[in-house]
Amino acid sequence: MKRASLDDMLKGRESRYALVIGVAKRAREIAQGFKDENVITDEKPVLLAIEDFKNHKYNILEPESDEV
Repeated sequence: MKRASLDDMLKGRESRYALVIGVAKRAREIAQGFKDENVITDEKPVLLAIEDFKNHKYNILEPESDEV
């Protein structure tokens, strides 16, 4: 099983929540692509999405935090 270190994926980021949302959105895109192309695979969309973020194919853009 492929395992990605959460600490490695969070370097330079403020929020684990943003990473989780990004991975979930990418996983849904992958799953929809499989469905649209009628692809049957044993690979899990979430694991593929994690690999995309781990390999920097996708990145999370977080808003600048304004201190009040």
